[in-house]
Amino acid sequence: MKHLSIRCAIGALFLGCGVSHAAELSVSVTNLTQGMYFTPVLAIAHDDSNSLFEVGETASAALQEMAEGGSLAGLAAIGDAIVADYANTEGLTAPGTTQTLMLSTADSNTVLSMVGMILPTNDGFIGLDNWPIPTEAGTYTLYLNAYDAGTEVNDEIRGGGAPGTPGMPVPPPLEDLVGNGGSGVTAVETNTTVHIHRGNLGDSDMVGGSSDINLMTQRWLNPIARVTVVVN
Repeated sequence: MKHLSIRCAIGALFLGCGVSHAAELSVSVTNLTQGMYFTPVLAIAHDDSNSLFEVGETASAALQEMAEGGSLAGLAAIGDAIVADYANTEGLTAPGTTQTLMLSTADSNTVLSMVGMILPTNDGFIGLDNWPIPTEAGTYTLYLNAYDAGTEVNDEIRGGGAPGTPGMPVPPPLEDLVGNGGSGVTAVETNTTVHIHRGNLGDSDMVGGSSDINLMTQRWLNPIARVTVVVN
């Protein structure tokens, strides 16, 4: 069921399961945070010789595009190239809400990966990397960490959205939840590979300070998302 209704132009773990065969999957993602949002989340069933991202390695241009601006276009192109089955959620996934996707896997598509940008962040995303799709029908629950793409300084200032452009995209409905006028938490990042996100720092000043992020509502601890996979 390849489809991609991208509404994400906003500036533009492991279970001991065997390899699966053709199956119908219901994939639900729940936002476990108090004040963060997820851009459209991509779920892709593919073969285990490919990955959407690798922890400790430099992010691809397609991953950077997603992590900095929420766009899934580059990753969808990868899905087409590797003959994968994919789908994405619609709009933003708000705190405490769930969205569900359906996938039909082919015999060769034995693993499941997921990504989606976290707002407000500079280049943070939720990620699931090559989870083996179970052979046995049933319901499986996974908890996802937040990752940093390592492609942008976490200055926590409004702006950006396009790859290589500093700042955080702030689309509706975050406009009134994120501050303005911050001076910047940092101007340097030492880890430029994909890694576990340190979390937002934020401050309590909505019209200045070092950050435009509200520390009272827009901080989090991992895990940041729950995924429920139903294999039929």
